[in-house]
Amino acid sequence: MGTTTKVQAAENNEQIPTKSWNIFSEEGRNYILSRAKYNFSETWKSDSYDAYIPLYAWHNRLTYDQEHIDKYNENPWGFGIGKYRYDEDGDWHGLYAMAFKDSNDYLETMFGYAYQKNWFVNCNRDLRVGLGFTVGLTQRHEYKYIPVPLPLPLAGLEYGRFALQAAYVPGLKNDGNVLFTWMRFRIN
Repeated sequence: MGTTTKVQAAENNEQIPTKSWNIFSEEGRNYILSRAKYNFSETWKSDSYDAYIPLYAWHNRLTYDQEHIDKYNENPWGFGIGKYRYDEDGDWHGLYAMAFKDSNDYLETMFGYAYQKNWFVNCNRDLRVGLGFTVGLTQRHEYKYIPVPLPLPLAGLEYGRFALQAAYVPGLKNDGNVLFTWMRFRIN
């Protein structure tokens, strides 16, 4: 292989785009940002809709004293709507907005983007389990309804058109540490 061929090969290798998840490099930040924009816009363009029904807000008994447990509401009555899509790997992407009663019986809103990496159970295309995240904003009474960032871990179990999903809100003693669960139903 001559010198010219080596130089051409090196130039060709430099032109091949690489995927980098390293957030400390400019290349990694650009890749993650472009991937996020793509997933958001593709989900926004989707014509598929979900309905959300909040089910339960479990306050972690290891981090709350009984006085707080006794006064908190764990039945978050409410409703939500969203758009969704499944990518080529069967992973779920959603844009959503929900409103429900918080732990103190005040209105809370939550809206954002969610992603769930799915695995099929026993090769059954209708039964999936998944892990992921949601990134969005919430508005609560004690913060005077000023939007507060909400990055949370997400888990779900799905069968056909129905899904049971949950997000864990971390926190401190007698604050946060709530497992928030909801049902998601595919409208179309």
